[in-house]
This record gives sequence, C-alpha cells and structure tokens, in this order.
Amino acid sequence: MRALLDLVLPIECGGCGRPGSGWCDSCRRALADVPVEVCPRVDPGVPVWALGPYSGPRRGAVIAAKERGRRDLADPLGLALAHAIEALRRWGELASPRSGSLFLVPAPTRPRAARSRGGDPVLRSARVAAHALGDGSRVAPILSMRRGVRDSVGLSATQRQENLAGRIRASAPAQPRNGDVSRLEVVLVDDVVTTGATAAESVRTLASSGLCVTGVLVVAAA
Repeated sequence: MRALLDLVLPIECGGCGRPGSGWCDSCRRALADVPVEVCPRVDPGVPVWALGPYSGPRRGAVIAAKERGRRDLADPLGLALAHAIEALRRWGELASPRSGSLFLVPAPTRPRAARSRGGDPVLRSARVAAHALGDGSRVAPILSMRRGVRDSVGLSATQRQENLAGRIRASAPAQPRNGDVSRLEVVLVDDVVTTGATAAESVRTLASSGLCVTGVLVVAAA
C-alpha cells in the first residue's frame, strides 16, 4: 500500500525535495547542528539563537510547513529545537531542568494566516519539542495578535515595529506546579527571525504580563 501511495503521491523530503522520504538523513544532520546567537536589527533585549541561516533545508522546511501544509515536518523541526535547547542548557545559557519549569511560548501569528495554513506550524513544532524534552517542559500558547496587523512581507524594520506596536497581547499562562512564577524559564519560539520586530514586541508583552523571557529560539535567521 505504501509503494502504491508513493506512485500516486510521491513522498519528498520537506527540506531538500529529495524523493523517497518525508525528511532525509542529510537534512536531519543539517538541523542537528548547534544553535548560534544572532543579532537582529530590532533588539528584543534578550539573546536570540537560531539553528542556522534561512537557507537550505531550514528554508525548505519552513516554507513547506507554512505554505504547503506539511504537518509531518513538526516532528523533525520540533526535535531540532529540543536538541538546541539541550545544547543551550549544557552551555549554561539556559537553566537545567532541575531549576524549574521551562515554558516554550510560540510567537504569535495572524489568525487569518493560521487558518489558511490549517493551524500554527510553530505551535505544532513547540509541542513536539516540549514532549521530547520532558522534565516539566510545557508549551504556553498565550500570545496572539490583535486586529489591524498587516502582512509583514515587504515592510522595513521600522514599519514592522509600527505594525506590531501594542498589537500583541498575552493571556494568563497556566501556573507551574509549585506555583512559583519567578522560577519559570520562558523561551520564545518562532520559525524565522527577520528584523526581530515580532520577537521584540512579544518579549515586551510577556514582560508586561509578569513573565521574564530568557531568550528567543528560531529555526532560521534571515
């Protein structure tokens, strides 16, 4: 049956387009590299780490997940994010699991865009990452965009900041098991950081709601 389906709907790698596998070993190795710190034009005030540049399998996977409905890519992208978090913990950039709860907060997306994609790919990948990490790691999808936010394609860094200013809101997160919010480690997760405007406004919004963001982790930096 699988062979017959492959003839009708050939499987291709979501990263490089190579036929035969939904995610090939070469792309898996590319995303398993260590995260690097990047400096977006709009400084969110916290470290920003990326799995690599917005090219190759990272670019292919992000486009396939967002524009082509490849829900299956949540697994390899989520596992790559979990691998990066483990590396950041080893380096001391993030606290060890024993220090408290880790909240992965997906960056907000426009509701219309999420509906057209059949859901939020970043949220799906964050859930895979949290499950892979265990140790009390949870996903907190508490950020959303208000009405009036335009598509950011073609906007400058300043225009993106003006487009998002005051238009990201945060709902109350679920309390950690010990009830101590101060011990929460919050990491903002996104697919791509371009200018850093979304990350900066998201960090500001979370801070206003009492949550201190440790850093931002993205699949790729453009």
